[in-house]
Amino acid sequence: MKREVPPQSQLVAANDSGAPTARWQLDRIVAELRVSREETHSIRRDGEARRAPSREALEAILNGLTEALFPRHYGQFDLDGENIDYFVGSTLSVALDSLFEQIHRGALFIGDELLPGFRREDAIELTRSFASELPSVRGILISDLRAAFVGDPAARNFPEILIGYPGMTAIIHHRLAHILHRQGARLVARLMAEIAHARTGIDIHPGASIGSGFFIDHGTGVVIGETAVIGDNVRIYQAVTLGARHFPTDDEGNVVKGDARHPIVEDDVVIYAGATILGRITIGRGSTIGGNVWLTRDVPPNSVVTQATARNKVGTGIDPSETPR
Repeated sequence: MKREVPPQSQLVAANDSGAPTARWQLDRIVAELRVSREETHSIRRDGEARRAPSREALEAILNGLTEALFPRHYGQFDLDGENIDYFVGSTLSVALDSLFEQIHRGALFIGDELLPGFRREDAIELTRSFASELPSVRGILISDLRAAFVGDPAARNFPEILIGYPGMTAIIHHRLAHILHRQGARLVARLMAEIAHARTGIDIHPGASIGSGFFIDHGTGVVIGETAVIGDNVRIYQAVTLGARHFPTDDEGNVVKGDARHPIVEDDVVIYAGATILGRITIGRGSTIGGNVWLTRDVPPNSVVTQATARNKVGTGIDPSETPR
């Protein structure tokens, strides 16, 4: 949208003598911002300016993809056997046409080293590959839907979960964003994840690997980091963090990007509200992690970890909050 420039009369005011004077001292501020932008604090890449992906377009794409995956729930309720395939095809066509454009923009905008020399033809091929995975993604989402129904006694039916549970919305968005992240369209994937975060209060990095039958109950405040690995049939509650304990640095003190630094959660684990699990540790299969636990050590399979008993730490040299029981 073109931004209108206010008339000069709105940028000046009369002083006591009636002579116009700069109301906001814009000449000085604009000059100082130019110096910051071009010299002292420049973050611009060399070369031609590129257009960033559109968050509004990505929101529409996510809506369209969700409608195509669940046409009678998110699309049109009155679809029947004669027109449902037409609706799905038409909706997908619009969404994928827009997605390929946003993928192309994203690769050019950041000069992604994962996609060197990226062309429009490459964006089309990446989008085609993404689209080919949608049927299998829908199958995994059905397993997530069933896990929510089984895991929440308040859930009365599938439609309630599908259109009403923030955890379901978050995992739909994540599974779509994760494909793009894996294929190299990382800026677009990250923006999709942030759209889900804004909509649901659930922050899942698109790089996180999550197995089938995943259920986030309530969900507000959940954080799952980039290199987290979650197995099948895992259930977590609100305010759970799967985060990094520390950030490794190179010889020059720069943070090393991409290292595995988030937890591994094996199959059939339940993590209750407020638990904080940090570092590249493993939560063994079938374990239960109690609410508000702070955990930085491996947990054997089939363990139950609860809050440690409060005690005076003076003279003991033990931090009971880091001792699984």
